[in-house]
Amino acid sequence: MRSVEKKKKKKKKKEDAMEGTEGTQQPHLVLANKLFLLTHSDVDDIEKVRLRDEVMSTVVADDMAPLYETLAASSVLELDQKVLDSMRAKIDEELKKLDEKIADAEENLGESEVREAHLAKSLFYIRIGDKEKALEQLKVTEGKTVAVGQRMDLVFYTLQMGFFYMDFDLISRSIDKAKKLFEEGGDWERKNRLKVYEGLYCMSTRNFKKAADLFLDSISTFTTYELFPYDTFIFYTVLASIISLDRVSLKQKVVDAPEILTVLGKIPFLSEFMNSLYECQYKSFFSAFAGITEHIKLDRYLHPHFRFYMREIRTVVYSQFLESYKSVTIEAMAKAFGVTVDFIDLELSRFIAAGKLHCKIDKVAGVLETNRPDAKNALYQATIKQGDFLLNRIQKLSRVIDL
Repeated sequence: MRSVEKKKKKKKKKEDAMEGTEGTQQPHLVLANKLFLLTHSDVDDIEKVRLRDEVMSTVVADDMAPLYETLAASSVLELDQKVLDSMRAKIDEELKKLDEKIADAEENLGESEVREAHLAKSLFYIRIGDKEKALEQLKVTEGKTVAVGQRMDLVFYTLQMGFFYMDFDLISRSIDKAKKLFEEGGDWERKNRLKVYEGLYCMSTRNFKKAADLFLDSISTFTTYELFPYDTFIFYTVLASIISLDRVSLKQKVVDAPEILTVLGKIPFLSEFMNSLYECQYKSFFSAFAGITEHIKLDRYLHPHFRFYMREIRTVVYSQFLESYKSVTIEAMAKAFGVTVDFIDLELSRFIAAGKLHCKIDKVAGVLETNRPDAKNALYQATIKQGDFLLNRIQKLSRVIDL
């Protein structure tokens, strides 16, 4: 009996490691972040030595031979043939045991035990970093799975692999598959988890508006610790919301949200970044802005969108400042932001040229004049444009008919 209990505990421990228990990030996603930092130019060489040792330890501990070969080929790690051969031998031995368990379950046990045996093999392939075989085995396991909740869990395993490899096509297909499964049923806990997965996917593909909506919907029900800690979740939520929500919505959903306020102070610069923007304290905002940029640079999901986010947040803050004025001197704006007149002149000229700001610069007088179109005027212009387009189409059609 004791040996059976030990086996059950060991099995539960392995599954918890794969799923990510409460407060624990999925180990392979921790590894993915370390690999990202290893290749980042802003990380110190001394820090990279430590990261390289930690990565190697994880790779050896989990017998991740396929990943080890890839990392060695790209010169991230040094190839040790003895270590690689040892890992391959362990993998072969473990696969033999798993295949024996599957055969035994199919011959002597029920459908539930057969599914569990196939799931164990799927989790093993995920653990060693063999993406293709893991996906194949997950399909086999899905064929043995009837319950919607259990099929949904298989999709979550696939999504975690997608985020490890940053395979957005796999992530997109898995999210669509999960939504179809929920049409058949499914509990609220899994639906809420999926919102965070989809939000992370949207943020990683530069759809910050949808990411903000999904993250805000998940604040009070967050249980997706396998993806990232709650502090990181709040960091993403605030960043996405600031460039997506209007001032009133930002106040209601973010600035005054108790769930956000409880952890805001734990994240460097974030409280000052958000509150100084809302309270129009632009000097403090720019100071916090410099600190936040370092966090964004070193985040594997946000790093590809660093320049885009920097432009968007500056558009938000400049628009907010100019909204209060019909005209304002460039000097007054530069003073408010704690920067030089030349800097503001250069910044605004770029944003105006790109159509991001509705104002014009009178360089001679040193004045900024806003020319924001009101809603009625914008609607009128849109109607005229559509009318012109329709007339052009009618004229082209009439020529064809005449011929």
